[in-house]
Amino acid sequence: MNVHGAGLARRGAGAHFETVALTHLERAGLSLVMRNFNCRYGELDLVMLDRDCLVFVEVRYRRASAFGDGADSVSAGKRARLARAAAMFLAAHPRFARHTCRFDVLAVAGDAAAPSLDWRRSAFEIS
Repeated sequence: MNVHGAGLARRGAGAHFETVALTHLERAGLSLVMRNFNCRYGELDLVMLDRDCLVFVEVRYRRASAFGDGADSVSAGKRARLARAAAMFLAAHPRFARHTCRFDVLAVAGDAAAPSLDWRRSAFEIS
């Protein structure tokens, strides 16, 4: 497989696991606001509402946990980019400006057909 094909395969897998995460979160009572918000700072995988709280969800997939789970892979740099992307989202969608916000990480691991999910609410805070 060439480099471009590998990228498409990763994006396809990413979309699959985002759908798995979305289904899990909706069953828990959250509602989707937007999927894959892109801006110059990166992408917000899922933007959801948990009652009156706007939730920015980072979906991370790891086939194996030899190098840490998906939630552990959200570095300080990634958190900063997510915060800037969230600010851009709020600027673009002012109707959410007064909502309380939080950052969740939903780590997906294991087999694609039966993955395990680790949802970390308020996984990190922005200072």
